[in-house]
Amino acid sequence: MNLDVSNVKKSFGGVKALDKCSLSVEQGKITAIIGPNGSGKTTLFNVISRLLPVDTGKLVFGTEEITLLDDYQVSRLGISRTFQDVRLFENLTIRDHIEIALLNTDESLLKSMFRPQRVVVKRVKEILSLVGLNKPLSTFATDLSYGQRKLLDLAIAIAKPHSLLMLDEPVAGVNPVLRERIKEIIKTLHKRGETILVIEHDMNFVMDLAQHIIVMDAGSVIAQGKPRDIQNNKQVLDAYLGE
Repeated sequence: MNLDVSNVKKSFGGVKALDKCSLSVEQGKITAIIGPNGSGKTTLFNVISRLLPVDTGKLVFGTEEITLLDDYQVSRLGISRTFQDVRLFENLTIRDHIEIALLNTDESLLKSMFRPQRVVVKRVKEILSLVGLNKPLSTFATDLSYGQRKLLDLAIAIAKPHSLLMLDEPVAGVNPVLRERIKEIIKTLHKRGETILVIEHDMNFVMDLAQHIIVMDAGSVIAQGKPRDIQNNKQVLDAYLGE
């Protein structure tokens, strides 16, 4: 499903985090949002996932207006996301995290009570295999390295039933090997038909991955297009690359 953001404004006190922000995310594509720190990228993610209310503007996901919905309602409509700062339950195991993610409605919770455990475990292992997190299912989140925690966060977002996957800086702070692995994971998801919206500062990562790039500055979209067009856009160079 497409996501359409129209003239969204969000302020914190006198600071405009989003200022008449408008953009579209096309179904089946990898779309990247780039921009300097403070340009409003994560605020936009938080507004879309309804962790923050909008001041004015409109959000439409598929045929549903989601502007005034609660975060759990948007989640149930099929928007799944990761966070820039990895959010895991330290007292839960890898298996616990994935199983919780697989349950997105009360109906699913009821069905899960009668689902054979071998089916659940098989699905958990499939998702962990996809992201390359080769740890025992009984491993607690506290026992994972930073890179492994990033992979688990990604696995959780993938496991949650969704139509749009939003990734907030998925390779921030990880080593080059893991960065390439995460890139390949995203490409694999795209080949399976996923719609992906990603925020990332690593320009090489973005240019090699995204089909459409949206550039933000001061809470607004200042440019968008294919990677090669963005690379040669003077306004983008001035705002983002400092040239």
